[in-house]
Amino acid sequence: MRPNYWRILPGSFDCFLPKRQTAGRKSTPEMETPGRRGYAWAVGAGLNAALAAVSAKLIASQVTRYGLVILFNVTMWGCYVNSLKSLSSLQATVTNFATNFLTSGLAGFFLFDELLTPKWFAGALLIVIGVVVLSKSSIESKSKTE
Repeated sequence: MRPNYWRILPGSFDCFLPKRQTAGRKSTPEMETPGRRGYAWAVGAGLNAALAAVSAKLIASQVTRYGLVILFNVTMWGCYVNSLKSLSSLQATVTNFATNFLTSGLAGFFLFDELLTPKWFAGALLIVIGVVVLSKSSIESKSKTE
């Protein structure tokens, strides 16, 4: 079986670069944390989704705007698919949504002078709590089945 030398990195153009090789070092289970890696991919997907929305509003040139929206969405889907390799679809989707929601709200506040009401912060807090509860409950259920 050939090793997979190609991967998509969240938010970058490095998807065509080979993985860095570690000279003679073997990875241990402590070094490899697929759950954390899955969450990193899901957060990357959420950030790219927010970048697509922001670029659609900020860029003046229509060709550049559509190009960036397509680029960020393709990268977002690549990150999301990679997150599904380590997480359940529910965990990946909720983490992606939470990151997209929080990033889009903060971008609206800082870039477009949008008002963030206490209801928005309450909703954001509930979303973050939900993501934490979901991740903890899925970890506990995995340890019970093993």
